[in-house]
Amino acid sequence: MGGLRQIAAVTMLNLRTIPQRLGSSAVAVFGIAGVVVVLVAVLSIAEGFFAAMRSAGSPTRALIMRSGADSEMTSGLGGPETDIIKQAPGIARDGQRAIASAELFVIVDLPKRSTGTDANVPLRGIEPSALQVRDEVKVVEGRPLQFGTNEVIVGRAASRLFSGLDLGSEIRSGQNTWKVVGIFTSGGSVAETEVWCDARTLQSAYRRGNSFQSVLVKMPSPQSFDELKNWLTSNPQVNVSVRREEEYYAAQSRALTTVIRTVGFAIAGLMGIGAIFGAILTMYTAVATRAREIATLRALGFNSVAVVVSVLAESLGLAAIGGLCGGLAAYAGFNGYQTSTINFQTFSQVAFAFRVTPGLLMLGLLYALVMGFVGGLMPAIRAARLPISSALREL
Repeated sequence: MGGLRQIAAVTMLNLRTIPQRLGSSAVAVFGIAGVVVVLVAVLSIAEGFFAAMRSAGSPTRALIMRSGADSEMTSGLGGPETDIIKQAPGIARDGQRAIASAELFVIVDLPKRSTGTDANVPLRGIEPSALQVRDEVKVVEGRPLQFGTNEVIVGRAASRLFSGLDLGSEIRSGQNTWKVVGIFTSGGSVAETEVWCDARTLQSAYRRGNSFQSVLVKMPSPQSFDELKNWLTSNPQVNVSVRREEEYYAAQSRALTTVIRTVGFAIAGLMGIGAIFGAILTMYTAVATRAREIATLRALGFNSVAVVVSVLAESLGLAAIGGLCGGLAAYAGFNGYQTSTINFQTFSQVAFAFRVTPGLLMLGLLYALVMGFVGGLMPAIRAARLPISSALREL
């Protein structure tokens, strides 16, 4: 108990004297805060992109593509194949009609509102049952498209980020003109980056014949997936792969999120080295200015462990302040910020919002404490080894 009282007494003395060293302490706090801001901000990009892709998937939907295709862009299905697919057991039905949408996926060039540079925006051809398959999609402005015409509806994120997608405007792609009649939402998922039109009209416009790239189906329950997959993969009339929609989008997001997280940790690691040196200099300064005080405490019987813990506690306290400030700054500056990036699987734009999650804030604080501990360790050891007699003679 005596040792603990010594540690508490010396630690509180150190913390109370921080205002006397406000300048050097602020350097350490701001350095660590800067590192935390960068780390949390970069990782929030990956969190936002992953959330947009993940929220597009539903456990009661399955995506059917040509066997061997890793994305809709590389898939191809003939019209007769899609008719056979819709006959499979495990698909929810509205009367005798399968709740399924055979779809076509192409890219159109549209300028970004922020920069004016062209971006690859997905144009998806859908069937009338698509809104029944994706029951989370709601037309919030205008009206649904009329099938058999050149009308389109656009996702709210796409309308916000790309020029020419306002309600009532027209999109020109080659010799084709599409009129925007509605804007829809889908709970912030990747679908909000897309433009939707009639699949048959899109086939004609792009000379695709009676061909599609995927079939999205709604299942009565998640447990229906195995029945659906077994029937289709064992049917010699079709050559397809069947994937749960949520698994498909999780795989689509994996490559980019891995790259972003790797870059984020690399940048934070390099910046963290500088912040650690800042903490070391700060704590060495603190030890040097309090050399006589430390020596006096040692002469009065305070042990070296109490001195080490007190210096580390001060360093960790400054680091915690820096971590909290950095996390709050990252949340205020980046959370919810709307942007878009390329999906390497489909080479099309995906709109998403930065997401500063509680997990990222905790990670930033933990990283700050690690920097504070490493930065305070050597000065703490030096303080504990400080010769009492020579320190007492210092002015």
